This record gives sequence, structure tokens and C-alpha cells, in this order.
Amino acid sequence: MKNLLALKILILVLTVFFAIGSANGQVIDPGNPSGREKELALRRKGLNEKKGVGEKKRSTKPVSRKEQEANEKKLKKEYAESVKMNQKRAFDIQTPEVKARMKQNQKEITVREKTRKKKNHSGTKKAEKKYD
Repeated sequence: MKNLLALKILILVLTVFFAIGSANGQVIDPGNPSGREKELALRRKGLNEKKGVGEKKRSTKPVSRKEQEANEKKLKKEYAESVKMNQKRAFDIQTPEVKARMKQNQKEITVREKTRKKKNHSGTKKAEKKYD
């Protein structure tokens, strides 16, 4: 009997704590519109107001962005040159037999890449025809 009474009191206390805890999150502020009111306000706006018709975007790039793009372009060019020089150096230090094998491997790679691109291109053409 004592356990049953203690259990009922415990359930009552827990229910009160949960009710108080959830009620704290539902304080109504008259100056702050609810989610439903915000949704209705958005629906009341016209299409022109939503999209911002009449606003012009700046077409010119800022100077710092231009400088950054020029710097990136210069870095890419320098990187490509350094890769080319490293490949040339690695090729030059090889023996004649290895050089011949490296040339043959490079030719095979280019042929393989061409066939792969052709296959990929023809596959996309078939898909285009299928879904047109």
C-alpha cells in the first residue's frame, strides 16, 4: 500500500514538472508574430515584392577579386610549367631503353584516353536520343 501511494505521488510530481517545463517554452509575446501569422504575411505580399523586381545587380567585379583571379591564374600557369619541367627532367635522366618504353607508354595512354572519351560521348548521345 505504501509503494502504491509513493508511486502515485511520484507520477504526480513528474507530471507537474513536465507540464511546467513545456509551458515555459510557450510564452506568448504580443509583439512577436507566431509562425502562422508570418506565413499569412508572406502570402499577402505580392509576387513583385517577393522577387525584388527592379533591383539591379552590380556587373563589375571588385578590384580585389580581379587581382585574386589574376594571381590564381598566374599560380596555375607556374604550376603547369613546373610539372612540365619535372617530367622533362625525369625523362632526360633515364637510359635510352627506358626512354623508349616511356614514350610507348605515353602513346598508349593517349590512345586509351581517346577511346574512353569516344565511348563516353557516344553513350551520352544514346541517352540523349532515348530521353528526347
